Amino acid sequence: MGDYQAPQDLLKDKIILVTGAGDGIGKTAAKTFAAHGATVILLGRTTPKLEMVYDEIEAAGGPQPAIFPMDLNTATIETFEHFAEAVDQEFGRLDGLLHNASLLGQRTPIANYHFGTWQQVMQVNVNAAFGLTKVLLPLLDKSEAGSIVFTGSGVGLKGRAYWGAYSVSKFATEGLMQVLADELDGVSNTRANSVNPGATRTNMRATAYPAEDPKSVVAAEEIMPTYLYLMGADSRGVSGRQFNAQKR
Repeated sequence: MGDYQAPQDLLKDKIILVTGAGDGIGKTAAKTFAAHGATVILLGRTTPKLEMVYDEIEAAGGPQPAIFPMDLNTATIETFEHFAEAVDQEFGRLDGLLHNASLLGQRTPIANYHFGTWQQVMQVNVNAAFGLTKVLLPLLDKSEAGSIVFTGSGVGLKGRAYWGAYSVSKFATEGLMQVLADELDGVSNTRANSVNPGATRTNMRATAYPAEDPKSVVAAEEIMPTYLYLMGADSRGVSGRQFNAQKR
């Protein structure tokens, strides 16, 4: 859906949560959703970064966003439950959930992988996505057409050497999306899909490929059509699918 043309009011009056909203693809997605009319809930670890995104959205004339600082690495199910209660009280429903927050971890052989780092990557990339999804499903069901978008990866479809916990976590992410989509099929208006962003100009990409020229990969703005499609009405009924944000 990389060539999808989104109407300007595609997300008017929608309430959309973006995790990892302070930087990279999450920041761009939050600003893009707001530019198309959504009230965006900015969730991330670093408050000053979230405040900068908040200010940029307001300066661009978007609906007033909300900020929820949260460290997914240390969050518990109680943290997620309290968050869901706050969203319910503030908004009463949720129309979209973009699971964007991810940790890269180490680029090293499995034999050398640090166990603590492995646990952190799984916590942020898989456990937190499960926990947030679990507690927010009732709010998504209050929407006319809820949409959950998980962030996948090429190394979550075919394992590659030295990608360790990140690769394994993205395989798990695809599994979580598929199980959830199958469970929701026919019993809920909420749909679940995944997006593989592909090589994108982010800090995580620079960490993974330090010798790469950032200008050789696309900016996050260029992959937004797929994200808009999956959050908007044109993707109603589409569920359980894996999308590539870039043409191959």
